[in-house]
Amino acid sequence: MSSETTFKIDVPDEKLATLRAKLELATFPDELEDAGWKYGPPLADVKRLTERWRNEYDWRKHEREINEELPMFTRDIDVDDFGLLNIHYVHKKSESVDAIPLLFCHGWPGSFLEVRKILPLLTASAPEHPSFHVVALSLPGFGFSEAPRKQGFGINQYAEVAHKLMIALGYNEYVTQGGDWGALITRKMASVYGGRHHKAWHTNMPVTEPPSWKSPLFFLSCMLTPWSLEEKAGIERTTWFRKKGYGYFAQQSTQPQTLGYSLADSPVGLLAWIYEKLVLWTDNYKWSDDEVLTWISLYLFSRAGPAASLRIYFELRGDCEDVGRGPTTIPMGASFFPKELVVLPASWLRKANNVVFESHHKSGGHFAAIERPEELVQDVRKMFAKGSPAFAIVPGRSGYA
Repeated sequence: MSSETTFKIDVPDEKLATLRAKLELATFPDELEDAGWKYGPPLADVKRLTERWRNEYDWRKHEREINEELPMFTRDIDVDDFGLLNIHYVHKKSESVDAIPLLFCHGWPGSFLEVRKILPLLTASAPEHPSFHVVALSLPGFGFSEAPRKQGFGINQYAEVAHKLMIALGYNEYVTQGGDWGALITRKMASVYGGRHHKAWHTNMPVTEPPSWKSPLFFLSCMLTPWSLEEKAGIERTTWFRKKGYGYFAQQSTQPQTLGYSLADSPVGLLAWIYEKLVLWTDNYKWSDDEVLTWISLYLFSRAGPAASLRIYFELRGDCEDVGRGPTTIPMGASFFPKELVVLPASWLRKANNVVFESHHKSGGHFAAIERPEELVQDVRKMFAKGSPAFAIVPGRSGYA
């Protein structure tokens, strides 16, 4: 197993100079009157963010803060049939010796930075709640992890990288937390490594297979039982996403390279493409301009470039079509946030999974670790707290000081 190397972000001055030069030459499209968000990000928003990026935003300040807050490392992971990949990750241990090892797994357009707000909360040691040793990797092709060089790097490989990273860190038994692609990847980990290594998983994007005639009694029960107000709102949100928010998925899962040229070459194009999701996928979260620009800058300055992160959609598109299919047997926890992209009835989830913890929130969207960090951490703590079915699920690691 390869050794660990301390990592600090240090974007070359040449890249910053190139960014400024490109922002100076930015060309903007026109906009229809009173369009608002109907056609995409408003021109005024993109111009404001571009102006700040060019003249006021201080990348070095934010780079320094990330380096100070997040203990980061890299190490090589040997992926079957794909060779060595150098993987970047955050790793912070709790002061509690019996803390529970937890892998945090992001998706797109997220990154390891999503762990920033929840990291000090999860690792905090106190007698009233469990604490965790936290690992937050950059998925291959994201952030500062190396990207695959061969085609066909699919769900099994992402799960393999995450699992082997935990083993390399000495965590032979662990739990996970994830949303977006992180939910799909940790579900696969539960299927492949569940029981012996992967002991329990929690997700803030709980998706599952809808009822069918394979379970006739359950299907009839669902058809005859009226939806609650929460369930109706969830179906409406899911319908909105499928009809009006799914275009990006079609492009990234069929011809990602075509889009990649634009995102790699145009900082403003990258900004608009991701900014749209940051706003429409959240529940009225008040993004500061610097939050947005730091998020976008991490994609622009990522090791493999922003195009590499799109390919996960192409490689995993079949897995996404089957998302939620196939039961998981290890303990599962689910946090439901009303402005998640897919919000399905909790009864569907319980039918196919060993759900031991469930929480329903009044607000919050797709980026729970950013929007509602305290609530998300509280849910994870409750799932593994004393008296919970998942308490002490990792042998010898109760999480309590």
